[in-house]
Amino acid sequence: MGDRPNRRQMLGTSMGAATALGLAATGALTGARPAAAAVSDPGAGAANSPASAADSEALLTQFADAFSFTQRSPILHTPDEHGLDYEDITFPARDGVPLEGWFIPARGSDKVIIANHPMGFSRSGLPSHLEPWRSLWAPSGNGFEVDLTPDLKILHDAGYNVLTYDLRNLGHSGAANGGLASSGIYEARDVVGSLDYVRGRRDTRRMKIGLFSRCLGCSSTFAAMAQFPEAFAGVRCLVGPQPVTAKTILQRRLAMIGLPDEIDRLEQLIIMRTSIGFARRSPIDWAKSVSVPTFLYQVRGDVLTLPSDVQTMFDNIPVARKKLQWIEGTTARWDGYLEFQRRPEPMLEWFAAHFA
Repeated sequence: MGDRPNRRQMLGTSMGAATALGLAATGALTGARPAAAAVSDPGAGAANSPASAADSEALLTQFADAFSFTQRSPILHTPDEHGLDYEDITFPARDGVPLEGWFIPARGSDKVIIANHPMGFSRSGLPSHLEPWRSLWAPSGNGFEVDLTPDLKILHDAGYNVLTYDLRNLGHSGAANGGLASSGIYEARDVVGSLDYVRGRRDTRRMKIGLFSRCLGCSSTFAAMAQFPEAFAGVRCLVGPQPVTAKTILQRRLAMIGLPDEIDRLEQLIIMRTSIGFARRSPIDWAKSVSVPTFLYQVRGDVLTLPSDVQTMFDNIPVARKKLQWIEGTTARWDGYLEFQRRPEPMLEWFAAHFA
């Protein structure tokens, strides 16, 4: 495939991929025919079928670039917007990658929640109401902002200290592993690093710990439990919004741009960029190593995945104390990330029951 693009080239590729894939997906959802995917013979193929093998390959290449080297999103919100005192912190992942985050103290509390975030997000969320993210996500019904900082206020007011951080290659955390996204394999080291930090910090080392791990963060937590099981001794529980298998979400995205049968080719392109195929990116398998009480929740009608994906993860979790909650009445994945802000009671009850 030649030399890997440098950082500036990759940023341009990711932004171009966001726009191109967003336009292609728009055509897939609305029946419009984007220029990059127009059919040369109006009577041939489906309305959202690419014009040629070359067009298909170009879209797959853009897709593989954007997935393999995720564009960073900015940190646009901070805890003080919600009247919270906080500390800017930095700590190493288990392999030494510098991670950036916030610590929000709750005076008199001996409990701490460690929170992370979905793929492509930062600790503050994702500005998918703005370009270039809107072009990528609006066609799937997710063209609105996800601000995660209200979650911090809810947890703090419920009596928890909160540590939230950016996963590697995202937000303000360090670049690592050539900048590639591994769907949790390397990000697992960040999860364990956050536990090491809490256990080594003077004012938190004796606190009870719970985990609030979202999407990629949840998959990474599953991977960490498989790779570093000893690190989770004493962790009280996990709340995990919307973990997802890479192959599942990419198959859904390909179907939206009119390339439903190209998943194997896309995998080849991703392997050429990252050396990691879909079989190794498997939270379904990592779920078998989960060792703490776990509460998962998911938008049932999410157009970007399938209910069977998270259901299988849940079924594979071997602990007796587990719960799966479906979010109904929407097809937007982002609604799942906002569920805690809208209806936090089930999650707070889970934390309370397992911190008791």
